[in-house]
Amino acid sequence: MADFFNSLPTGLLNVLTPVFEIFTSAFWHQYGPLLGQGAIDTLIMTGISTVFAYLLGLPLGILLSVTQPHGILPRRGLNRALGWIVNVGRSLPFIILMVAIMDFTKLIVGTKIGIRGAIVPLVISAAPFIARMVETSLAEVDAGVVEAAQAMGASPFQIIWKVYLPEARPSLLLGGSISIITILAYTAIAGAVGAGGLGDLAIRYGYQRRIPSMLLVTVILIILLVQGIQTVFSLLSARIDKRLK
Repeated sequence: MADFFNSLPTGLLNVLTPVFEIFTSAFWHQYGPLLGQGAIDTLIMTGISTVFAYLLGLPLGILLSVTQPHGILPRRGLNRALGWIVNVGRSLPFIILMVAIMDFTKLIVGTKIGIRGAIVPLVISAAPFIARMVETSLAEVDAGVVEAAQAMGASPFQIIWKVYLPEARPSLLLGGSISIITILAYTAIAGAVGAGGLGDLAIRYGYQRRIPSMLLVTVILIILLVQGIQTVFSLLSARIDKRLK
């Protein structure tokens, strides 16, 4: 017990030193440009990956929804096949997937590392997750509204475009925030294999070079990005949610 109390001041000093360092001009003069570029790289990876992941995941989620036995285009075999593909995609840990498809990534974008090298596995990993999010959002649409559209002779495409998607917008927006935040978290993991961004800085400087102040700042920046994304999408969702008006 005495050893514990003797070492307590040293332990507290080690914990507080990085906090004090991030408030010094020397720290920001040395690492500010790196952190700024890392934040930009993270946003680029997240933004591009989100767009392509939704180009794959949104149609896939719609198909999962409409081909269910009670859907507007019931196709049991197709629904099971798509569900199996999505479940397999969601079950693969991102870092394992990233390493496993490195050769495929190089074939598509010409490199295995950096921002371009991270986008392909980010898209492949996020698309199944987005598909399930979209399927869940469409399942919240009032069945009576869909039945009314069918009774008026609307085609399946018209029901999807004019009923499902407009009615599910609030839920889709909230799902979008979750998807973007998930992709943002994946970019930090991708930093472990040289993808760049804040995750790469946290590993190279915070862990490998033992600069805890860099690790602390990268964590703070990622938290701020997540909070900003969640706040914006929550406000947008609340603004267009007819149930709140």
